[in-house]
Amino acid sequence: MSSTTDRRAAIADAAIALVAAEGLRSLTHRAIDRALGLPPGSTSYYARTRRQLIELMVHRLAGRTVADLGPDAPAALLDRLAERAADHRVRYALMVDLAGDPSLHPLLTTASPARATFLAAAEATLTAAGVTDPARHAPGLVALVDGLLFDRVAGSAIPDAEEVVQAYLRGLRGIG
Repeated sequence: MSSTTDRRAAIADAAIALVAAEGLRSLTHRAIDRALGLPPGSTSYYARTRRQLIELMVHRLAGRTVADLGPDAPAALLDRLAERAADHRVRYALMVDLAGDPSLHPLLTTASPARATFLAAAEATLTAAGVTDPARHAPGLVALVDGLLFDRVAGSAIPDAEEVVQAYLRGLRGIG
């Protein structure tokens, strides 16, 4: 990686940690400079605006999420994703905060760099479970797992996510 790429990643990581600890209002260039021990104005060189800081965060969050994905069953994937609870709390906060932003909001939802990977994993899970038309049902499974993840990282996790996923799969097989 180039030093510019490394610096942008460090800025994104610091921004994510800052927002996870103190909320979206804490996201400033000065706060990132302080967190990284950089001279004032350094972060502005790499991300001139708050919007550009958010873009760095969105892409970094997606990259980390894709790295966490694997061939696991949905409940095991949920456990692995929940290990980065702070990342997902930041993602959910950004989803709400940017709901009216036509270019950034899709990067967290329908056009997320992680979405295609999630959909492919969901489709493979549905195929293995014997669900008819897995491509049509994959977005629903992604939404279910994301809802279970939200529930878990928000601190109100249901006791048995595997049971919920299995009930969903049984229901899909029943309508096939």
